[in-house]
Amino acid sequence: MKSSYIIALVLILVSIGIFISASADVSTYATFGTAITSQSRVKIAGTLDKNKTMEYDPTVDADRFVFHMSDSDGVSNKVILQKPKPQDFERSEQIVLTGAMENDVFVADEILMKCPSKYKEEEIALRK
Repeated sequence: MKSSYIIALVLILVSIGIFISASADVSTYATFGTAITSQSRVKIAGTLDKNKTMEYDPTVDADRFVFHMSDSDGVSNKVILQKPKPQDFERSEQIVLTGAMENDVFVADEILMKCPSKYKEEEIALRK
């Protein structure tokens, strides 16, 4: 067998392995109710529960931000984000967290936020 065939076969196998490992992290969105029964990491989309307090003290622990979030079912739950508090967090329209439930608290290590567009007001003004 030619060495070019062997190299091509190895590259194909490596790319298949990369694809499988990358697709293992892709998951559908869950709710707090389904996260309780899940033994693995899940993604939960929701909104900030502004009726409850937020806790962040960078002098004590800069990588611990505690807040409450409501999921798509309207269930509010305590969240501990193991990262600093994101800038403009209070203005976010939607939050997507990746993590797992631990004793009725969702512990997240990844966060994505959908913030309002600065062009939204300009767009509304142009439509009038």
